[in-house]
Amino acid sequence: MIDAAQSTADVGLELWGNLALADPVFLAIIPLALLLLAFGRAREGRAAAILPGLPGGAPPSSLRQRAARLLPLLHGTALVLLAVALARPLRADVETTDTTEGIDILCAIDRSGSMDYEDLENGRSRLEVVKEVVGDFARRRMTDRVDAADSVGLLTFAAYPELVCPFTLDADALLDFLSQVELVRYRVEDGTAVGVALAKSVDLLAKSQATSRIVVLLTDGENNREEILPLEAADLAAEAGVKVYTILAGRYVYRSGFGGVVRTDEQLDSTELEAIAERTGGRFYRARDRDSLEAIYAEIEDLERTPRESSRHVDTFDLYPPVLLAALALYLLAWAGGLTFGGRTP
Repeated sequence: MIDAAQSTADVGLELWGNLALADPVFLAIIPLALLLLAFGRAREGRAAAILPGLPGGAPPSSLRQRAARLLPLLHGTALVLLAVALARPLRADVETTDTTEGIDILCAIDRSGSMDYEDLENGRSRLEVVKEVVGDFARRRMTDRVDAADSVGLLTFAAYPELVCPFTLDADALLDFLSQVELVRYRVEDGTAVGVALAKSVDLLAKSQATSRIVVLLTDGENNREEILPLEAADLAAEAGVKVYTILAGRYVYRSGFGGVVRTDEQLDSTELEAIAERTGGRFYRARDRDSLEAIYAEIEDLERTPRESSRHVDTFDLYPPVLLAALALYLLAWAGGLTFGGRTP
């Protein structure tokens, strides 16, 4: 790379690579200078033709005469280089800085006993399907190259909430934690504490400095813990500026009956989940199968976008000094030649 001094000039014309010109208008000198040189040579040729020819033809050119013919080439090259130097060639080093105002996303997943039912996809529990869909969503958000990559955390809940993975940009780490999420093992842990889980989520996000903070809360049932009611937690979220998307996942409602658990035609009451979303500026969704669940997370992904902002900084470096020196050197050589071997003899 050419060693050059930093310049105060701006790029006027980009060439190729990182080369540019500050004042390309001076390139117009080149054809004008070459035309003047050609006109001068033509006049010299016409003057020579006036002289009477010698018998037997012209004698062979001497070394001095052959060297003199180089003078127009030296003059022309010097003028071309001078025009290029006046056009002020630059090396433009462009530095682009991406400033990302990412989103902090907390995925809250219900792992209560009812998440073992197999009605989102045949042969697979609700929790297994949810883990895969949430994992794909998180991976996309954390490795996004079009918009800002987001920091994602994972919280699970049944009777009690648990922060499984703190907010991270490491997709592999979060997916590893997600793969280890299991259904509750003991009855004392079972339940659907939507209000408590949301309050915990808000508390975690309240410490975030992100421009946008959201909770994607998925459950397959109604709140049945009274420590913190869902709408009380929704008010906390609204005050903290946390947006909540709520998802009710499951096709059927199951009840205990004769012979075990039976499927019913009942519909779960989604009033509280809808109210949570409305109070916090989010949306409520109902997922009845895997396809609808994937579509829900895809829609949330489209809704929550914070574009990447790029700032372009250009440092320019002058390249004209060696070009100017070369032009002056050729001009002096042509001038010296004109006084010596290029001079006319009386």
